[in-house]
Amino acid sequence: MKNTASQSMVVATLIATVMFAAAFTVPGGNDNNTGIPMFRKHSSFMVFAISDAIALVTSSTSILMFLSILTSRYAENDFVESLPFKLMIGLTTLFISITTMMVVFGVTFFLVFDRYMVWVSITVALFACVPIILFATLQYPLLADVIHSTYGSRLLFQPRKHMLY
Repeated sequence: MKNTASQSMVVATLIATVMFAAAFTVPGGNDNNTGIPMFRKHSSFMVFAISDAIALVTSSTSILMFLSILTSRYAENDFVESLPFKLMIGLTTLFISITTMMVVFGVTFFLVFDRYMVWVSITVALFACVPIILFATLQYPLLADVIHSTYGSRLLFQPRKHMLY
């Protein structure tokens, strides 16, 4: 769990750094006189801004979850529910941040190549799905095991009430 948290925290930190920088270096640049983004009137720009914000917030949440795993006191009771819950939240928010980062990437291509080569934007958007699918297929078994061991075993060993004595 410690190795998973530390490696995932590195990825989440990289995503947060890139998304923070993308918020200030918007596609198309800014108007030199006003400083307002050039593509602000495009509806795709709103998708860019919202996806960038979601990616930044979820990657920051993921960093905090993984950091709380790394700085935990590792008591016996922590391994029952607290640490697996933090790992589940961290992996889920990391997946959301990767997904929204790829949306930002695709929307940026759409904004830049909108009028010239639409097929480039569509091709890039399709290829942007590859890291999302890859992360989901590689990390889903870990997430499913954590959920099953944390919440599935509790139901298995829970004392039952008998209706007839």
